[in-house]
Amino acid sequence: MHDLLARIKENVSRVIVGKEAVTDLLLAALTAGGHVLLEDVPGTGKTVLVKSLAKSMDLAFGRIQFTPDLLPSDVTGLSYYNQEKGSFVFKEGPVFTNLLLADEINRATPRTQSSLLECMGEGQVTVDGVTRTLGAPFFVIATQNPVETLGCYPLPEAQMDRFLMRISMGSLTAEEERQMIDRYISAQPLEQLAPVCTREEILSLRKKCKDVYVHEDLRNYIVNLVQGTRKYGASAGDSRAIAEGVSPRGTLALLRASQGYAMVRGREFVAPEDIKAVAVPVLAHRMLSETARPEEKETLIDRLLGSIALPTEDWTKP
Repeated sequence: MHDLLARIKENVSRVIVGKEAVTDLLLAALTAGGHVLLEDVPGTGKTVLVKSLAKSMDLAFGRIQFTPDLLPSDVTGLSYYNQEKGSFVFKEGPVFTNLLLADEINRATPRTQSSLLECMGEGQVTVDGVTRTLGAPFFVIATQNPVETLGCYPLPEAQMDRFLMRISMGSLTAEEERQMIDRYISAQPLEQLAPVCTREEILSLRKKCKDVYVHEDLRNYIVNLVQGTRKYGASAGDSRAIAEGVSPRGTLALLRASQGYAMVRGREFVAPEDIKAVAVPVLAHRMLSETARPEEKETLIDRLLGSIALPTEDWTKP
C-alpha cells in the first residue's frame, strides 16, 4: 500500500513544487477516511493541489464554487416534477461524487454550509425525507481564505469539527519558486497528469488503514493529548482563553490520522512521530474560543506535545 501512496505523491509532485509535507497530510486524510480544510491566502496553489490529487486517482471528481447566493439544493440536489413521467424525479447535486472540491466554502451562507454536514459526517444525503447514500470513497477538500472577511461567513464549530485536518499551504522558498518558474514556463503540467490508481485500490487502502497497529502506550498518549486540550479553561485576565477542548470525535480523528500517516510513511504500525506530525492539523481547529487566533491554538498544541511525556517502546506489532 505504501507503493500506491508513493505513486500518488510522485504524480502530484509533477505539478506541485515544494509541498511534500502538505501532500503527506492530504494522503493521510484520504487514507484515514477524513476530510480536509485547506486554508491560505489566494494564489498559494490550493485548487491546483486538489486538482492534481484528483487527476492522480481514477475517481469521480466534482467541484462547487461557493458563493453567497448558493442554495443547499445546489449542493445536495433537488426533486422536480417530470411532466413526461407524471411524478417527481430527484436530480443529484455535485456532492454525488468521490472527490469533492468545496472551493471558498466560507463565501456561502451558514444554511448552505450546513448542507454538507450530513454528507461529510455520514456519507449520505437526505432530501424531501428520502436518504440517499453517497458513493465510496467520499472525500471532501474545502478551501478558504483566512484573511478576507468581506462577504464571508465563518464556518461554525459543528462544520469545523467535520474536517479531519485543517492545513495551511504556506509559502515557497526562493529555490522552490524558481523551480516552479522553470516547470511552468513552457508547459502546463496539470494537463499532462494521468491516474495512477483505481477506485478499488483507494477503498482497499482505507480498509487497510484500520488495521494499522497502535501500541497501548500510544493509545494512552493520544488520550493524554486530548485531555490536555480540555485543561485550557478560562482564567482571570486571559482574554484569549480556550472555552472548550477537543471533543471525543477529535480523539478518534487523531487516532485515524495517525494510522493514515503511518501508512504514508510505509509502516504497518503507528510511531510517536506520526502522532506528533498530525496533532496540530487535527486538534488545533477543534479547540473552541471566541478570541484565540488559529496560530495561538496551534501554539497550545505544540506546547502540549512538548509537555506530555512520550513513552519509549518497541512500537511494532507483537
